[in-house]
Amino acid sequence: MTASQKFLSVPDPTRFGHITLELTQSISGLVVSHFPLASSHPTLSRQKTAKSARDSFSAYNSKYLTVPQNRTYLHSSRINGTFEAPSCMESFSSSIINNYLDGTQGGAMDNVSPSGMHFRDSKRKVDYVLAYHYRKRLAQHPPGVGSPEPMCRSASLALVSNGGTRKGRAEPQWQDGGQHALQERPGPLGAEVIELGPLDTLEEEKRLQREEYERNLVEAGLEIEKDPENKSQGLSFVRIHAPWQVLSREAELLKIKMPTKKMYKITEEGGILKTLNEMWCKLTEPLQPQVPQQENTKMKSLSYPFSREKIYLYNIKNKDTFFDNATRSRIVREILKRTSTKARNSMGIGTLIANNVYDAAYPLHDGEYEGQNDDMNERKLLYREWARYGVFYKFQPIDLIRKYFGEKIGLYFAWLGLYTEFLIPSSVVGIIVFLYGCITIESDIPSKEMCDQRNAFTMCPLCDKFCDYWNLSSACATARASHLFDNPATVLFSIFMALWATMFLEQWKRLQMRLSHFWDLTGLEEEEEHPRPEYETKLLQKVLKNKNITTENSNEDEKEKLTWSDRMPGYAANFGLILFMIMLTFSAVFGVIVYRITTAAALSFSTNETTRSNVRVTVTATAVIINLVVILILDEIYGAVAKWLTEIEVPKTEKTFEERLILKAFLLKFVNSYAPIFYVAFFKGRFVGRPGHYVYVFGGYRMEECAPGGCLMELCIQLSIIMLGKQLIQNNLFEIGIPKLKKLFRKLKDERTEPKEMDTNQSKDPQQWDLDYILEPFTGLTPEYMEMIIQFGFVTLFVASFPLAPLFALLNNIIEVRLDAKKFVTELRRPDTVRAKDIGIWYNILSGIGKLSVIINAFVIAVTSDFIPRLMYQYAYSQNGTMHGFINHTLSYFNVSHLKTGTQPENSPFAQDVLFCRFKDYREPPWSQNQYEFSKQYWAVLSARLAFVILFQNLVMFLSVLVDWMIPDIPKDISEQIKKEKSLLVDFFLKEEHEKLKLIESFIARDKQKHKSGTKGERIRAASFCQFNQSQKGSFASFSSQHTEV
Repeated sequence: MTASQKFLSVPDPTRFGHITLELTQSISGLVVSHFPLASSHPTLSRQKTAKSARDSFSAYNSKYLTVPQNRTYLHSSRINGTFEAPSCMESFSSSIINNYLDGTQGGAMDNVSPSGMHFRDSKRKVDYVLAYHYRKRLAQHPPGVGSPEPMCRSASLALVSNGGTRKGRAEPQWQDGGQHALQERPGPLGAEVIELGPLDTLEEEKRLQREEYERNLVEAGLEIEKDPENKSQGLSFVRIHAPWQVLSREAELLKIKMPTKKMYKITEEGGILKTLNEMWCKLTEPLQPQVPQQENTKMKSLSYPFSREKIYLYNIKNKDTFFDNATRSRIVREILKRTSTKARNSMGIGTLIANNVYDAAYPLHDGEYEGQNDDMNERKLLYREWARYGVFYKFQPIDLIRKYFGEKIGLYFAWLGLYTEFLIPSSVVGIIVFLYGCITIESDIPSKEMCDQRNAFTMCPLCDKFCDYWNLSSACATARASHLFDNPATVLFSIFMALWATMFLEQWKRLQMRLSHFWDLTGLEEEEEHPRPEYETKLLQKVLKNKNITTENSNEDEKEKLTWSDRMPGYAANFGLILFMIMLTFSAVFGVIVYRITTAAALSFSTNETTRSNVRVTVTATAVIINLVVILILDEIYGAVAKWLTEIEVPKTEKTFEERLILKAFLLKFVNSYAPIFYVAFFKGRFVGRPGHYVYVFGGYRMEECAPGGCLMELCIQLSIIMLGKQLIQNNLFEIGIPKLKKLFRKLKDERTEPKEMDTNQSKDPQQWDLDYILEPFTGLTPEYMEMIIQFGFVTLFVASFPLAPLFALLNNIIEVRLDAKKFVTELRRPDTVRAKDIGIWYNILSGIGKLSVIINAFVIAVTSDFIPRLMYQYAYSQNGTMHGFINHTLSYFNVSHLKTGTQPENSPFAQDVLFCRFKDYREPPWSQNQYEFSKQYWAVLSARLAFVILFQNLVMFLSVLVDWMIPDIPKDISEQIKKEKSLLVDFFLKEEHEKLKLIESFIARDKQKHKSGTKGERIRAASFCQFNQSQKGSFASFSSQHTEV
């Protein structure tokens, strides 16, 4: 029989309307979708839902496959005529799929949806896609058994019109005289048993799970369409469409807010604020993205959770477009998550993907993002106006981002945009502070005194034996550079940044509330989350273990849950490994310290004068680079370790999993990123000792000291290199390069595993589901938030030492916004839309960092910088109230004759001329009674440092609380609109119900009036009105109850 003869012929399409075929199989009960019956009759395929029971081969499904013998495929030559038997086909999966008979692929492909977004009838939209790899059975007939020809499996065709769902299962059987009858069959007869290999058994089990799962999806009301499996192994897709009755049912269950017919005017603030707002809009008009806006921005629709009983309230112009693509895919995802299979007790699509039954499940992008065609879609619009570096100066189209990707991703980009905008004023102030340091560097008296060679401060040797005495003026460059960041303006900048962090968080709360209102998230209830597949597996293992030990009834099993004792091993492993990882970070920092000490000592032995003079610069630069490399490596390790530790805890829901993962990853990455900076800021140079009594490590190496200008300059170098290195390498190069490498690796893997076979079903142009499959799967927003949170720490925690940190963060974020946008639009599969009314635990982390930054900056100013010693000298010890003599005041004397034997400089030309050398500390001189003890100035400065920390912390905290109190969390106009919406909604409901009641009463009154007239025609019309009245009462109930049976 030719391919053209295998199509099902229909004598009169206009008479039968939309007719589909229900395909049931004697072995697996696969059902499924609907392609049109022939390219010449594209309207014949409208809707197909079917239910098939699995045959009883449970005794064989682990090792054997049951194959019917001497059975032929049945195929209808006429819709209401007899059946005829076509030739045997290769396998079941490729014999009859989507209402096509094998061999008709050419005709099928002619009717491929041109947009790649619809079923092959070009009418029903693809809302979701499941992808899986299949491999045909490799086992062959034993020699001499059966026929060497391809095996046939029986299948039957049952008629279902207009998408009705058939209950039960029927198979045609041959009867005497060549007639056929549809009879219920319990299972296959005359079957041959073929032994399967291990791989075949696994593939057969996966196939059966897929078939059962897809059958359950059809029973839930979804419509699916499958690709024929024409190769020995390959990739196949299951496309899912949700009809109106499913969308309306699920929207009501999920309480999705939808716009009603009622609109109201948004109240605007008048006076000067309105004028300023209008001026701002005119000034920023070139910065606005060119995306479609609401026709009337001053009007807003009232939203109400969708209800089929109140469907007359909603503005439904077109049922196909009433729910947007993001909402449709979200509804389908919920059905996929709760649809279960009996095999392995799989609960939802997550378990099936974890068990490799399916490879992926994802919604489709709205077509291509670039191309020559003029068809505009939301993805292309986002790419042109948002996801290109050329539009970096434009605002983000937040509403369009939310519509396309969902509220959770929309909130992330809204937060990132606000954070980037807030970096602009902090960058400006940071530049002013830096310029102030540059301008005042020539008038800084301590720097002048240090650079003045006439002062001739002879300093003690920096190392034993090989280092000579040196002049303080040789450190002039370091002192002048330190003044750029260590000046009185730095203190004011630290106070400003603490208030800036508070204002940023307050402004975000206000913006978040505004977005929640306009995105209809106010009053959003926490949705009941489905358990994670790993939790279900662990729980199943516990239930089975308990059954083996004790006999419990099923009711107790259903209430079974994982207890604290079940998770105890995971908690113990978490505590131990996190502690080990933190110690590993400290060990890495200590290793770099040892490197600095030993390298400095080794370079000091060099005979090259240039090498000895640049020891400090060389050691500092190389140590910072080593720190950066170690941080980058440990960051990747800690991310993987945090995920593994969270998995062994077995959290029940995805939300709990995400929160625990965030806390672990943040703790480890925070310690890793800031440990070297904390060391330089608060520990370096604090435990050195003094000449003649130095602290030694490893038997003979002196602890490293700060530079003559203090440790603040070194802290600035350390902070800037680590911050810029992380942003450039980790946030940009890794973010761009790693996804491309993963995509290339996945492509090469697929090409290597799939055989080079001609796929006659493959269209010339790849469809949208093919293009989306090769994209990188979306793994969550945790990495994106983590980058910005760590950066927020660099901007706020040590800003006193590096006022330019906000500027570099701003430059990075301008690129980061477009980089993330391009990644989401072009490189990632479309994420599932998730409704969220806030950014979750990230806000608490930001608030904690903001409070910690106050304390850290207080200590940086008080302990690391020379701000307090200068202040004390000027107002307590200076004779004329100036800074003249400050350098001499901070240097103590040491008698060189008190140096330990073997530590004196060798071959020093100044050894005979030097009696006293100087070192930076507040100690008694050698001629004092308590020589080399801490002086009174030391204790006075220490007291002033602690007093400053307390004063600074309390002052800034008070100002932060004051700012928090002055700025309300909910904008006044939004609060008024929420109240107004509630009253308008009640009035709207009452008005609609009143009009409904009046309409019914008018019908009854007219019916009575015409009944009294006594004429036959009037009685008939009155009866029709009465009938219409009754239908009005039950129309919405009947509409909402159609096709809702699951």
